[in-house]
Amino acid sequence: MYDLIIVGGGPSGSSAGRTAGKAGISTLLLEKENFPRYKPCGGALSPYALSCLDFELPEYLIERDISKVRIHFRELCTERQKDYRLALLVSRTAFDNFLLDKARETGIDIHLGEKVLNCEEREGCVEVKTSQNTYLAKFVLIAEGSEGTLKHNVRRHRDRRTEYDLALVSEVPEKDEVISSRFPDLIDIRFGITPGGYGWIFPHQGYYSVGVVGTAEYLEHPKEIMQAFLQTNGFSGDYQIHSHIIPVGGIKRKTVSSRILLSGDAAGFADAFLGEGIAYAVRSGQLAAEKVAELVLYDQRLGDLKEYEARCRQEFGNFLVSSLKLEKVMHRFPETSFRLALSRKEILDKYLDEVMINRSHKDYVRWLLLNFSLSEPASKMRSITEKNQ
Repeated sequence: MYDLIIVGGGPSGSSAGRTAGKAGISTLLLEKENFPRYKPCGGALSPYALSCLDFELPEYLIERDISKVRIHFRELCTERQKDYRLALLVSRTAFDNFLLDKARETGIDIHLGEKVLNCEEREGCVEVKTSQNTYLAKFVLIAEGSEGTLKHNVRRHRDRRTEYDLALVSEVPEKDEVISSRFPDLIDIRFGITPGGYGWIFPHQGYYSVGVVGTAEYLEHPKEIMQAFLQTNGFSGDYQIHSHIIPVGGIKRKTVSSRILLSGDAAGFADAFLGEGIAYAVRSGQLAAEKVAELVLYDQRLGDLKEYEARCRQEFGNFLVSSLKLEKVMHRFPETSFRLALSRKEILDKYLDEVMINRSHKDYVRWLLLNFSLSEPASKMRSITEKNQ
């Protein structure tokens, strides 16, 4: 009988495992893949994501230190250089493997290559069946990502294509000197490429991460959009295209049953506007393990598990809700919104300062309404802001 079984060894599961191990509760982490494994992702770590870690990243993991952003909307383009870090770029293969090692060093049990088939709540425990064995635990954390089905043990399945984004990504090999010349420590973001999303070019070591992301409901021919984006930006080779689902964050979803918790993408924690999920995966995994440890070590009531939802909401939930509201306004009125944002440098500067660093959508939207006339978008944003206060 374990105190906690974690399903999934990505950033959320590994972070939960490290937290549980440091707390001293008996923990088993089950991961269907063998690490290191490939993970399709742009690999950008925000300042918030880095602040959630209780250790420094080793230099070998950091491929680029980004302090500059180039943003396009059709024929418009602007660049902003900041005197602070906007992101670190890493390989998800190496980064995720490192996080798993940091969990392993706390002494928890880790089984790789063992797929969980089902979780079922029993009297006083949860039964976890895998491809190789059956285990029992007082609590289970499902951190298997957005495409797993075990989350439906907590909430009913809903296939609403408006509630998730589809991302496609390719790794394009290139010499480092060419990459550094074309993208000198900057990331390139292009709006107007996909409905409700954007395209990106991130400079890594020895390759570009090139991708597009948009609301799944509107992406009828995603591979054609991705191939066109590659060719438009001078990438004419035959590159492998990987796809993955990103939940639209800010939507109210159930994340706790009596003994099972959801974290990361399985819980639906992702920034609806930017698609960032790593930070919320790490932090929600930590919060879940902290709550389970409190119940185990201090003999708290089973009903106290619900406090996990409240802590996630307090830590980052309101930010995700505001991000969703901003995303709806910006992509509902793209011509007005993006043209204004790219024509006035203070709008982008304020976004980077208030949202990326201070993590306050409300303050940013309030500042926009006080300083700029957005006509129809302005009235919509004002209405949304009032409802969110």
